[in-house]
Amino acid sequence: MIEALANAQGIEGWLYALTVVLGLMVGSFLNVVIVRIPQRLQWQWHGKAKGLPKPPGIAGATSRCPHCRQSIRWRDNLPLISFLVLKGRCHWCSGEISRRYPLVEALCAALTLIVVWVLGFQWLTLTALAFTWCLIALAFIDLEHFLLPDCITLPLLTAGLIVSAMGGFTDLISALVGAVAGYGILWAVFQAFRIATGKEGMGYGDFKLLAALGAWMGWQMLPLIILLSAGTGAIIGITMLVLKKQERSQPVPFGPYLTGGGWLALLWGTDLNRFYLALTGF
Repeated sequence: MIEALANAQGIEGWLYALTVVLGLMVGSFLNVVIVRIPQRLQWQWHGKAKGLPKPPGIAGATSRCPHCRQSIRWRDNLPLISFLVLKGRCHWCSGEISRRYPLVEALCAALTLIVVWVLGFQWLTLTALAFTWCLIALAFIDLEHFLLPDCITLPLLTAGLIVSAMGGFTDLISALVGAVAGYGILWAVFQAFRIATGKEGMGYGDFKLLAALGAWMGWQMLPLIILLSAGTGAIIGITMLVLKKQERSQPVPFGPYLTGGGWLALLWGTDLNRFYLALTGF
């Protein structure tokens, strides 16, 4: 009995180790997504009419150094390891490699491990991993380009409805209401802000992202997601202003806060709701 338990624990340990490796590999792929999707969209919007060459797609094109344009060797493209070995510099020209690359890889590995640790080895874990990876890509694209691409948000919304119909994290009716309410809430905030100030406070990508989160978790989680997102955004924004790291008029992407709030709600939403209700006395 003890030997069987030890063997089971050993197998589980190997599975967690493989989970980290998977997270690193997916993180490396997400770096490609974060770079190439905005490039392709910018070309479709502006460059195509000007006759500019089409940027490479997500798959099938060799990665190149942005400084010297040399192809990156496979051994210089190993997640985290290559960055450390190369000391953050290109092998060919010694140009600096963006710190975003190892950050995304490490973050993806950590969040992948947490999802598997919390949910265990079941079919829902696979859906939660895909959800997590999409959120990572969206967060960093929005941080760098103030853009939440439809080619990620809309499939994420559709996937949320499908998973909910299969008995996922909520029921299908709650998912449908959550998708409509998620879009409608931010649309209403957008319109109210525009009427009050004459300015646009957020983009339509934020509406679609919250709709996708509603589709995955149902309308019941929307107040928590909004509270987490707005609260975190306010704290970070005020901190940046106090430290004079950001101008008051400088736009701030809301997508990273939505993705963070949505990810927390997926894994611990029920517990967080109970804690909030107990704290407020409801």
